[in-house]
Amino acid sequence: MRLIPLFKTFAAAAVFIVLAGCATQAPFDYTAYKQSRPRSLLVLPPLNNSPEVQASSSVLAQATFPLAEGGYYVLPVTLVAETFKENGMPLPPDMHATPIDKLREIFGADAVLYITIDRYGTAYRVVQSATVVSAQARLVDLKTGQQLWAGSATASSDEGQNQGSGGLVGLLVTALVKQVLASALDQNHKVAGVAAARLLSPGTPNGLLYGPRSPRYVKD
Repeated sequence: MRLIPLFKTFAAAAVFIVLAGCATQAPFDYTAYKQSRPRSLLVLPPLNNSPEVQASSSVLAQATFPLAEGGYYVLPVTLVAETFKENGMPLPPDMHATPIDKLREIFGADAVLYITIDRYGTAYRVVQSATVVSAQARLVDLKTGQQLWAGSATASSDEGQNQGSGGLVGLLVTALVKQVLASALDQNHKVAGVAAARLLSPGTPNGLLYGPRSPRYVKD
């Protein structure tokens, strides 16, 4: 006799979880973005909140490709870094702290892209080893200082893989081997490329809009 009320409770909880998940996927408000329609982008070297020192350069090296493919003119990252260095700001925190009007004056771009790396690297935890890269970004209009867009993305080397069987010893050996291979083959950089593509490729759900050099410009 108690099975029916219990079933109803589980059903209600399931509906709540589904609705909560849908709520987190609310459409992004592109009003300011569509009014601004930036043509040229300044991409600053990412802030790195991970313990891996190469994270910033790794993500930066792969951040400009999806933007250029999406129709934007991206200022050369080497030129940007050298300009900051000549002005006594060689580190990403100094670059990110530069006033908007100064960035506009020096580089003349329409908008600036700020990237922050939250996770980067391979972690070994008991029976699991995976390379994970997680980053967030925001696009800001250099004329008005208004935020046009913000998003985040994560990529993992474990995506789509089956952990399989073999008992505890087998899982431990597999995890250890995966970590060694990740270090030897620089899997961090490969996973960072996937994360950067997910984060910065125009046309994705709640992602960046296409730039003026794309045939899909103003059609998104």
